[in-house]
Amino acid sequence: MNTLWDNIEKLSTVCRAAGAHLPDEELKALQVGKVAEEAGEAMQALHGLKGLTTCGDDYTWSEVQNDLVGSVIAALLAMHYIDPTGARATFDETLHRRTRRGREAAAAA
Repeated sequence: MNTLWDNIEKLSTVCRAAGAHLPDEELKALQVGKVAEEAGEAMQALHGLKGLTTCGDDYTWSEVQNDLVGSVIAALLAMHYIDPTGARATFDETLHRRTRRGREAAAAA
């Protein structure tokens, strides 16, 4: 069974091949920028959902979620570009540290 990180590694291989003509540092920077682009698309969909666009586009929560998943994928790819062998461990460590309050609150409830 493929895990999230297995899929990220496969996608990274495809994306790195497409960007093989670029220096590694530039490829990393462009992937970090992709995270912002995808997050911006989620925000645009949210604005459309709330009727805050001038172009009359209609959006749904499903489209907002789709763009949020795009942001997550882009972020995980960026982490893998930065450190292919350590991205998983860095993610796990950071997630554990950043969710401490939630774990503590759940344990106290």
